[in-house]
Amino acid sequence: MKIGLDIGSTTIKCAVLDDNNKLIYKSYERHYSQITEKIAEILENIRRNVKGAENAYFAMSGSAGMGVAESCGIDFVQEVYATRVAANTFIENTDVIIELGGEDAKILFLSGGMEVRMNGSCAGGTGAFIDQMAMLLNVPMDELNELAKECEKTYTIASRCGVFAKSDIQPLLNQGAKKSDIAKSIFVAVVNQTIAGLAQGREIAGKIVYLGGPLTFLPELRKSFDETLKTTGICPEDSLYYVAMGAALCADERINFDEIIEKVKHYRGSGNFAFNKPLFENEKELEEFKARHAKATVAIGELKGYTGKAYIGIDAGSTTLKATVISEDKKILFSQYQSNSGNPVPIVKEILEKIYDINPDINIVSSAVTGYGEEIIKNAFGIDIGVVETIAHLTAAKNFMPDVEFIIDIGGQDIKCFKIHNGAIDNIFLNEACSSGCGSFLQTFANALGYSVEEFSKLGLLAKQPVDLGSRCTVFMNSSVKQAQKDGATIEDISAGLSISVVKNALYKVIRTSSASELGKKIVVQGGTFLNDAVLRVFEKETGREVIRPCISGLMGAYGAALYAMNKCKGEGKSTIIKREALNGFFHKIVTTNCGLCNNNCRLTVNTFSDGKRYIAGNRCERPITKKSPDNSFNIYEYKRNLLDSYKPVKGSRGKIGIPMGLNMFELLPFWHTFFTKLGFEVVRSPYSTRKLYLSGQHTIPSDTVCFPAKLMHGHVQWLIDNGIKTIFYPCMSYNFDEHMGDNHYNCPVVAYYPEVIHANVRDIEKVTFFYEYLGIHRRKEFPYKMHEHLEKYFGKIDVKEVKAAARAAYDEYESYLAKIRTYGEDIIKRAEKENKPIFVLCGRPYHADPEINHGIDRMIASFNVAIISEDVVSNKVDKFPTTVLNQWTYHSRLYSAARYVSTKSNMNLVQLVSFGCGVDAITTDEVRGILEQKGKIYTQIKIDEITNLGAVKIRIRSLLATLDES
Repeated sequence: MKIGLDIGSTTIKCAVLDDNNKLIYKSYERHYSQITEKIAEILENIRRNVKGAENAYFAMSGSAGMGVAESCGIDFVQEVYATRVAANTFIENTDVIIELGGEDAKILFLSGGMEVRMNGSCAGGTGAFIDQMAMLLNVPMDELNELAKECEKTYTIASRCGVFAKSDIQPLLNQGAKKSDIAKSIFVAVVNQTIAGLAQGREIAGKIVYLGGPLTFLPELRKSFDETLKTTGICPEDSLYYVAMGAALCADERINFDEIIEKVKHYRGSGNFAFNKPLFENEKELEEFKARHAKATVAIGELKGYTGKAYIGIDAGSTTLKATVISEDKKILFSQYQSNSGNPVPIVKEILEKIYDINPDINIVSSAVTGYGEEIIKNAFGIDIGVVETIAHLTAAKNFMPDVEFIIDIGGQDIKCFKIHNGAIDNIFLNEACSSGCGSFLQTFANALGYSVEEFSKLGLLAKQPVDLGSRCTVFMNSSVKQAQKDGATIEDISAGLSISVVKNALYKVIRTSSASELGKKIVVQGGTFLNDAVLRVFEKETGREVIRPCISGLMGAYGAALYAMNKCKGEGKSTIIKREALNGFFHKIVTTNCGLCNNNCRLTVNTFSDGKRYIAGNRCERPITKKSPDNSFNIYEYKRNLLDSYKPVKGSRGKIGIPMGLNMFELLPFWHTFFTKLGFEVVRSPYSTRKLYLSGQHTIPSDTVCFPAKLMHGHVQWLIDNGIKTIFYPCMSYNFDEHMGDNHYNCPVVAYYPEVIHANVRDIEKVTFFYEYLGIHRRKEFPYKMHEHLEKYFGKIDVKEVKAAARAAYDEYESYLAKIRTYGEDIIKRAEKENKPIFVLCGRPYHADPEINHGIDRMIASFNVAIISEDVVSNKVDKFPTTVLNQWTYHSRLYSAARYVSTKSNMNLVQLVSFGCGVDAITTDEVRGILEQKGKIYTQIKIDEITNLGAVKIRIRSLLATLDES
């Protein structure tokens, strides 16, 4: 008989095998970080319930079991090896194992060369990720699976960060999207994260086995894997126990129950964890701290019987809903702070009913709403004003500190920070890649350890040795917490350590500050997370500043909205907010449909309310609402797309040649289309990127960290292959055209040499002729001769005169293309100045015109009635100037020149689109910021990745416009 234990990050699995390797006893239990106690309990149960167990062999495996095994002298089997042994024993000819656990994900390739791929720096797409998503939807795990069966459509949801994915899901819930559609979308996100993040270009094919809790308990998740991989995987009957069974199969030492149970019970860890200084030295210091912060108060009034003017503010946040009613003298007459349960509409209805019950004759003069759910709440209840979060929070902060210089708001899953200059917002910082420093970060750990977040935070105030947990992914830090527990850290030490991590994440990951002086001296902190005294204390110690925390820290958005409604109300005023009688008959109906008014065919969520008003979500333009085509005449990106679309295939005598439409080929299409058309080729380009196109090439992407535009090239090449193109042209190009703006004119390494990556990783490339030679179009005289040599290798005899003529036409066409863009850009500027429209220079790379890469951001910004031009419209208007960096990339040189030009124009503002695929992007960002700030210009950055939180983009643009208006 053999016994195996699998000590996982969240559970312990036990398997007992008989002489014939038959599973005769098994158990699956959560350990809630009480690992040693649970091991002892399981071994006692085996001794008591399994006859003959005292003669069994015993071994352990699992990510959380190594320390215990080593200390207690128990055989330990590495879990990947255990999985392989079990699979080879129980399922013959297994090719690939996909295993999802609580915090880890693995793909084991067993055939064609043994290889293991595991998640490293992120736990997105694991069981804990799915747990968090189910919690957000307020459904148990099994119901999440049942909901997914009823799916009608899927949404694109981030899967790399469990908390950050909420920022994609929450707006969908607020807009009325069906939970069934979101449930299926969560599973699809897990699949995409597993394939893109772990497979990294290696094909998942053959006999595929699914293991681990999520894949065992969630058939719809397995179905999503099957659909994406175009296969039918196997989930064996005892899939949960394969690591434990593998450990048992490897066991070769007999168990001594008494000895092992005694050792395990007395295991206390090494005690070798790093720790910080206490937050407070003693009770007196804590009381003085509390007394100082108790001074930032706001007067409280009585709503019942109040007869003056009343103003309502609502903050429909990502996870919570806050509401306040204030009087003419800014007293809070009523407030409420609660979870939104995934749908803010019924919560707001209850709150308004409560207000009317307390004061039936209330005189509501004006109302305002802010937050994620702003639009739907405004439309549902007739709220007078929608105000962007940043302005709402600034308005509230000024009430406590009129000359505030910096505001930091840490909410449930987002961090918002704003620098204030001359009373207006000068810079905005939002967490756009990781949310490990937010309120739900603490809540996750508090719940896992059996505490409410309030109880948990208080534990750390007088901790003697706060654990140094660093600043990492929420789910991965769970492992650090467990290790600290095993090493003897107390709950108090862990609580304080987590509060320190929250602040460090906010300061060094979001704000990226290098010194406290960058934040200013007058700081207001707000958001529910700062109600935690431990977080507040750490922030003050880390920045070296005494800050203001209003007593209504968690209500600041709602209070600010109410103050904003008061400030914007003119004269007597009368609010359009829904009246009590109408509330009694209020209903909210949700229908999903397709727009059909253009080729986008947007999937719309139509919310209808009892007064006949409708709120439509999911639309990329205003057409479903106004029935009018959007005015794109002020959007240079729309013009660029139309211009590129004019380069259509022309039948030729030499056959077809395909061009993948991405990276540098985006701008060079006019050049290459003209060149090959003149030579008698029919040039076929791949279409603009779509999610479907990306997924078609996802399995061949070898790097999880390369920029998204590069990842898309796999889909573009695959599209050309799938559509019968037998020759694909995608050359390596170290240099771009020399525009004489920088120290050199390189392409970035990814742009320059990505054809090599395509050749090495896209298996189907063997089916076609792939032209990926090294070319230098920057050398105009030499190019025709070098190109002639290459062409004859692929296409036989070609007259060099033909190549020369084609090259002349190509260079002329490229110059004509740039001239057209600049001429149209000048026209936009003149018309914008005539109509007094703000002008945004939306900077990036040529491929940021691709709708899938920019996520429709250009159209979103244009919908705010502003004019949009790109960096190449104005970059040629600036003479070469010195920068503080090695200015050697053509696209970067354009950005620097555009920033220099914008800094001299009062009616222009720069917004930079950034893809953080490599370190040079960070350098570019800093240099662009520096050039603008020299002239006191506001700098706004939008990070582009596989998923962009469009809510965050909207906050940035609305805040920028509001700031320009204020100043």
